[in-house]
Amino acid sequence: MKAEYLTTASVMEEALPDVLMRIVSELHDVAYLIERIEPQLAAVHGEASADDAERMMVLQGLDLAVQKTRGLAEFIDTITGSIPGGWIVDVTTALNLVKLADMQKALSNGTRHGHSQPLGKAVGDFEAF
Repeated sequence: MKAEYLTTASVMEEALPDVLMRIVSELHDVAYLIERIEPQLAAVHGEASADDAERMMVLQGLDLAVQKTRGLAEFIDTITGSIPGGWIVDVTTALNLVKLADMQKALSNGTRHGHSQPLGKAVGDFEAF
């Protein structure tokens, strides 16, 4: 049965630099989304003194997450420049592991551009899924 599955599965081979650049785009999107959370959490005022230290650690953790995400994106972007365009990879298995349909679409064919959360939305606007 496994052999039958492997023969019917479609193979998605793509140039490695193209795949890596789509990953870079997704990492920048993640950093952007995390950054949008920071001001909201900074504005929340709970109980004084007892929560201040913990809240500051959370905000610093978010800032570190943004820095690491952007750093990973820049690292991948930099090494991608030295990878020959002829290097082809099969992304079928990797794409099957991605659970978010929007991200899977972006990584599979690169049709989504920009951030998943548009800048033009007013406060209070949202999309229900």
